[in-house]
Amino acid sequence: MAQIERAMREVRGKADLLCFGEAYLQGFHSLCWDYTVDKEMALELNSEAIGQLCQWSKAYGAALLTGYIEKEKECLYSSCIVIEDGRILCNYRRITKGWKEYRKTDGHYKEGDKTEKFTFHNHEIMLALCGDMWDCPERFKTEQLLIWPVYVNFTVDEWNHREIDAYAKQASSAAKHVLMINPIDDKRKNHGGAFYFRGGKIIDRLPFDREGILIVDIEDAV
Repeated sequence: MAQIERAMREVRGKADLLCFGEAYLQGFHSLCWDYTVDKEMALELNSEAIGQLCQWSKAYGAALLTGYIEKEKECLYSSCIVIEDGRILCNYRRITKGWKEYRKTDGHYKEGDKTEKFTFHNHEIMLALCGDMWDCPERFKTEQLLIWPVYVNFTVDEWNHREIDAYAKQASSAAKHVLMINPIDDKRKNHGGAFYFRGGKIIDRLPFDREGILIVDIEDAV
């Protein structure tokens, strides 16, 4: 939460939408696959934390997109929420099962059943979470912008010699314009990186292992 507020303060007046990676709010490794524990960590849409994010979106004048672990009734999801001007604009639940240790989990850990688009400043934007784009990219095809939060902890050598090009190519199977956001996680050796792909090519990016904010002009991207 503190990192999100700090970033929102930093982009005030510079960006309209601030994006974070998959499960960023609690951390991708926050789940232990014991439902009695995990349900206490997950957040409902009416939780105090989500309410605080809504307040910040108004206070700092920027919309917010972040992955998080969601709880609805007795079910847990890997979700991505978009908040604008104090209200929830979109809440997408990952439709593929790669977010969970599915050999350990029970029926409380679920996937969504539909893709989600939202309209932002007259642009239609598609959302996908990490493995969605590898398991069923055809469901995320769009003529406009795709935002793709991930959590992927390849080594820097693997990224540079194979994976960046593979991810750019895979992104192009669904959309010409794609923003991919991967969080830095020092404990888990996730080297981060944010990318703007266009037509399967890297147009702009943040370096690995460097905290920062990549500014992309959506008007130029679509």
